[in-house]
Amino acid sequence: MKKVLLIATGGTIASGYTKEGLVPKIAAEDLLQYVRDYTAFCRVDILQPFCLDSTNIYAEHWLKLTQLIEENYELYDGFVICHGTDTMAFTAAALSYLVQNSQKPIVITGSQKPINLPVTDARTNLLDSLRFASDERAHGVNIVFGGNAIAGTRAKKERSKSYNAFSSINYPNVAALCDGRTVFYIDDKDKVTGRVTFYHELNEKVLLLKLMPGMDGTVLNRLFPHYDAVVIEAFGVGGLPEYGEVSFYAEIRRWTDAGKIVMMATQVTHEGSDMEVYRVGRVIKENFHLMEAYDMTLEATVTKVMWALGQTKEQEQFRRLFYKTVNHDLLLAVL
Repeated sequence: MKKVLLIATGGTIASGYTKEGLVPKIAAEDLLQYVRDYTAFCRVDILQPFCLDSTNIYAEHWLKLTQLIEENYELYDGFVICHGTDTMAFTAAALSYLVQNSQKPIVITGSQKPINLPVTDARTNLLDSLRFASDERAHGVNIVFGGNAIAGTRAKKERSKSYNAFSSINYPNVAALCDGRTVFYIDDKDKVTGRVTFYHELNEKVLLLKLMPGMDGTVLNRLFPHYDAVVIEAFGVGGLPEYGEVSFYAEIRRWTDAGKIVMMATQVTHEGSDMEVYRVGRVIKENFHLMEAYDMTLEATVTKVMWALGQTKEQEQFRRLFYKTVNHDLLLAVL
């Protein structure tokens, strides 16, 4: 019988209706009353560090979750975090960097409808998560949702209401869960060696900037005093526009000369960036030694920059940390 720690943080799964809309209010103990079948394969203890709509979750909460997992790591076989869906992919990616090399599963789940409704995905998702967290083959950080287990760095919410809200981007699902069975597509626990590593620092001064036609480089000038890094969501495979004399080039130089991180990514969900293809990407990458996210999700890119900057601001060390693959996050980098 496996021992699992359930960490409840709020979210839709624990929400109830008010005149102002859904609000997290169902106690963690009550969540388990809807999935009593878990008693056949695991014992569950409960912690509830906060009860929030996931819109309100950010780095402070990721570090708190890491602390709770670290404090209880030797006491449990697996961990399940109940979480709202809106920022779930960010939390899963952040925890992938904050808790590395874990041979124990850390599962994040939630739902599109509250658990106490007659028709809901919450009961299936929670029971599947407890089952996955009790499986000998499971390890590391994964989202379990809609019958799939997705690597924590590869998940993205692509639907706002449907039960199959999350997809695995540029990487296969880790496993499928159906009718009490778990089928692993990626069974690689034997590759995890050594001790788990916990990290306790994130640099929150990271901005995600989405390009739009007509935007000019002066926006970076206004952001410069407030951030240590910017992740730029470029068009297509990556590049920066040139609008006559109003160019990104001067501002990019200012950022890089100051030792700040400029990371290029793409707005396109699938297949990743490749700045070498077009002049608008190749020239600026060569001139300014910019970094790019390749096939990483934006959620993983942002949180990995936060994590790497939390460990070092030295450029080459940052580059080495960022381009080391963690939890399947990066496959296509050309270094």
